[in-house]
Amino acid sequence: MDSPEISTQSSTVDAWTRALAGRNGSPGGGAGAGVMLSIAAALMSMVAGYSEHDDGDDVAVIGELHGRAQTLRETALRLADEDSTASAAFGAAYNLEKGPARDAAIRQASIDAARASSVLGRHASDAIDDLEWLALRGNPALIADVVVALGALRAAITGARTNVSFDLAAVSRAGEPPKQVRAENPTVWDSVREFDEARDRIDAIMAAVDDRAAPTDHE
Repeated sequence: MDSPEISTQSSTVDAWTRALAGRNGSPGGGAGAGVMLSIAAALMSMVAGYSEHDDGDDVAVIGELHGRAQTLRETALRLADEDSTASAAFGAAYNLEKGPARDAAIRQASIDAARASSVLGRHASDAIDDLEWLALRGNPALIADVVVALGALRAAITGARTNVSFDLAAVSRAGEPPKQVRAENPTVWDSVREFDEARDRIDAIMAAVDDRAAPTDHE
């Protein structure tokens, strides 16, 4: 009997993490980054739900933020599954017999994987504004949850950044000069630097609210 398909959207957490712990490489670290993004989005949605204000403007802002967080949670899970598919193609390419066909397959699989991670990282980076808003104006009783969300978001961006860089390097190892890789994939290439900046921004937000999130460290 065929094994059930492993998917972030239909598998239990236990089944999915068991698959992640296996040796098939799909799901892998990129899919894990997608799950971290979904956790960040879910926490954003929860905090937004507890952060209604009397001010009319804030109510409208929170409503829009809440909607974006719910959409992001679903998108992140889909991107995690897409990364699993890309990882499977990457592994299949490396299992081919050495030769021009194998090199071409590795190049294409690496580019596809880099693009998938770049898309995921950009979705994660776009969520920073909303998390910063929640850190500054959300329900203060849930600031610890905001910091957990920031940590999950940072993990997602770090994973995306590392995978993009690694996959682009794999294209070069398959015989394509780095300058050519960069010229053919400028947006993906530039995302590595952008994700570094996004991580720095998250670190700054976390540092700014640490005295509220972890007050015992400051006594």
